[in-house]
Parts: sequence; C-alpha cells; structure tokens
Amino acid sequence: MRIGIFGRGRLGSAVAALAEAEEGLELAWVADLGDEPGPKVDAVLDASAAAAVGAHLAWALETGTSLVIGATGWDTSVLAPARAVPPRIGVMTSPNFSLSVAFMRRAALAMGRFAAIEGGSSLAIVERHHAMKADAPSGTAKLLAAALAEGCPRYTGWNMGRAEADKVNVASLRVGAEVGYHEIRLETDSDTIVLSHEAATREIFAKGALVALRWIEGRKGLFTFDDLAADLIDPLFAS
Repeated sequence: MRIGIFGRGRLGSAVAALAEAEEGLELAWVADLGDEPGPKVDAVLDASAAAAVGAHLAWALETGTSLVIGATGWDTSVLAPARAVPPRIGVMTSPNFSLSVAFMRRAALAMGRFAAIEGGSSLAIVERHHAMKADAPSGTAKLLAAALAEGCPRYTGWNMGRAEADKVNVASLRVGAEVGYHEIRLETDSDTIVLSHEAATREIFAKGALVALRWIEGRKGLFTFDDLAADLIDPLFAS
C-alpha cells in the first residue's frame, strides 16, 4: 500500500517515521503547506493546518484518493462536496487516532447512561495539553462530551466556565509539554466516578493513523475513526 502525508508537524512526522518501518506500507511522499502532492497513492493522511483541509479534500475528490483527516480545529462544513455526490473515495475524520480514546468514548456513553438513572448526578470533563496546542477544548474533549450527552438526555451539549445544568462542563489547561490527558467525571452527593486516559508519547496517534489508512483503503463514503473502532472494540463489550 502506498501512502502520502500532508503536513510535517508532530503527527505527520511521527507517522512518516513509523511508516518507514511498517511492513506492507510505502511512504511515497510528505507535502508541507504550499508543496505539491506527489504521485498517485492509495490513501493520504491530512495532518496539516485547519485552513488547508478544504483544498486537500478537493484534491482527494479530484484525484480519487482516499483521505484520512487528522488536522484539528477545521470547519466541518468543508465536507459538503463529499456529501453532495455519490462517494468515489473514502474520507475518514478523527480528532484523535488513539484506540484507547475510542474505548474511552464508549465508556463515556455508558457513564452518561448511568448518569441518566442517577437524577442528582453531574457530568464533566478535564483535559490537559501542551502549551503550544492552539484549540481549546480539544477535539477529543468535544468527542467525549458528545458521548456523555448522548447517554444522558438531560444534557444538550458542553460548555466552559460557569456550570450550566444542561451542559457537560469542560475544563482545559494548556501548559508545559504534556502530550494529552482526558478525564471524564460523574459526581453525585455520595460518590464520584473518574475514568482517565493519558498519552505518554505521540506514537500511539501515529500507530492509530496507520491503522486508519489501511482501513480506509477500498472503502467509499464518509467515516469517522469510531467506525474503525467499532470493528475492533465493540466486540469487547458483547456478552
């Protein structure tokens, strides 16, 4: 399988380094912002900047190249062209390529459902990232907040700052060099449940991105990393 990468940032560089040693994968090119993409490949990872995602998606649709979007902070409205016509390619979006976080999303959904039967309970998220991370809260925090709200109908979304009864409160910290930490919390008057995930290195995201590139090959349509995770993780919850 031949792959390309848009972006030479942390994620793009980590994926490029890992791909070089991955059996059955050939890294054909890495294109930085302003660079022209290389020759035809089977799938491309977009690990570039938010502003470039729309142009990269247009290129993928024009060339018939499957695309995995791992950039952060981009406007999802750029997916409109991919929704407007019968899909010729596979497009996957993901705020986080960690299978452990995909597991956490399922745990968050279950926690939300538990909160729904605990009338006086409150749901919240705490997340920490390195000082250079541009967006807050993180895409992963929003993903987990959506899962909590999906499980507990009392909640209609998330907020930051002062607590609101119908919002999952999110606290974000940007400091130091921490790769990423996410914590989901359920609190009642009598007890607290806390589930957390901490990334020790960025290699977990690079590994997940390569799994995503292999998975998207040959598929057509719009997918999320959660669709991939459903194949691998959902059987773990089966009785």
